[in-house]
Amino acid sequence: MFEKILVANRGEIAVRIIRACKELNIRTVAVYSEADESSMHVQIADEAICIGKAPSSESYLRIDRIISAAEIADVDAIHPGYGFLSENAHFADICESCNIRFIGPSSRAMNALEDKALSRMLAKKAGVPVPPGSEGLVESEQDALINAKRIGYPVMIKAIAGGGGRGMRAAHNDISLVKGYHAARSEAEGAFGNSGVYIEKLIENPHHIEFQILGDNRGNIIHLGERDCSIQRRNQKILEETPSPLIENKHKDLRKKMGKAAIRLAEMAHYTSAGTVEFIVDDKGAFYFLEVNKRIQVEHPITEEATGVDLVKQQILIALGEPLRLSQSDIAIKGHAIECRINAEDPFNDFRPSPGRIEMHYAPGGPGVRVDSHAYAGYTVPPHYDSLIGKLITYGKDRREAIDKMSRALSEYMITGIKTTIPFEQAILQDPNFRRGVYSTAFVEQLLGGVRRDLISERD
Repeated sequence: MFEKILVANRGEIAVRIIRACKELNIRTVAVYSEADESSMHVQIADEAICIGKAPSSESYLRIDRIISAAEIADVDAIHPGYGFLSENAHFADICESCNIRFIGPSSRAMNALEDKALSRMLAKKAGVPVPPGSEGLVESEQDALINAKRIGYPVMIKAIAGGGGRGMRAAHNDISLVKGYHAARSEAEGAFGNSGVYIEKLIENPHHIEFQILGDNRGNIIHLGERDCSIQRRNQKILEETPSPLIENKHKDLRKKMGKAAIRLAEMAHYTSAGTVEFIVDDKGAFYFLEVNKRIQVEHPITEEATGVDLVKQQILIALGEPLRLSQSDIAIKGHAIECRINAEDPFNDFRPSPGRIEMHYAPGGPGVRVDSHAYAGYTVPPHYDSLIGKLITYGKDRREAIDKMSRALSEYMITGIKTTIPFEQAILQDPNFRRGVYSTAFVEQLLGGVRRDLISERD
């Protein structure tokens, strides 16, 4: 077993990794920016090292400083969490060259899935359906117009790097395409340091369904079922659940088909560690490859609750060289799990970030309720990073019980001093269509429209 692991991340995922390490009797080293000196992950780690100023470009994205901290602390391995350097093949290579194990996929696998455009090409080779799109990068405005005409509007312009909905723009005509092309490139450059984009056919109002995979260093790959992540705003997830209501209620055969497709793609990339293969699905049950997230996902807890598999511990064991002790036949989704992302945002003011000092923080509990968070009373949410301050997860014997527990838990979750997404998530749970499991990626905008009308009516 590793003796000491450095966690190259912050917030709730750093806390999650440190907890897994403690249960495996592994010592941990936290790295932090000046803005995160009082963060929870710094307080619960065995050691902590400051790596720079608040901007991530001067701290969490500085490979040299993270490697220096790892060498000073004499660690065996680095866990990158999600975001920041988690999908950076160069960082993984540097770790290995310094005799530090990278807890994630191999650089070979990451290079095979280096960006979303390359992933599309690999998916096609694996026989996995992909939406019509450009062949690789779109290098110019004129190239974008030619591709859009060939594919047919509407189209989606997508950054080849990163995730979280950044660097994505929909276009329904030439004017919006040109505007969206430059906006997507600019946003991608600022978020990921890579302005590359590609174009693919926009499947309107689809379902966003992803499959969790695990692969060891001996070629064994399994999937752990699906997660439905269709509840989104601006392509960023708000609520996730497993199993998917669409698959459970309308297309049960899709679980097997999509699971096999995810494994075929992972096998072609020689994938190791935890990862996620994302798809979009239309109402008729046709599915298309979207992208591969080469890391642990924000929403991994619902898969853990429904399968009983600790994904972070599996990552650590795989990085050690241990074979998977699970086969596909061992995996079964039991019951139902839901996750709400608790963000420091004002959902009724265009989800504007709401950094600041948390005056009161009371997290819910009880059977079937899990909270993954780094927030506490007196903690100041910095303005420099993602607004996620916690995740509320509920588990029930069926979907109705999981929803009822989530509704109760959200009503108990008390955070004052800042705005959060809790009131909006309560509205989601009360929506009749959500409760029936009838929704797509257009759900949030439709719900927001109704909420805005209600607010206007109340003011009148």
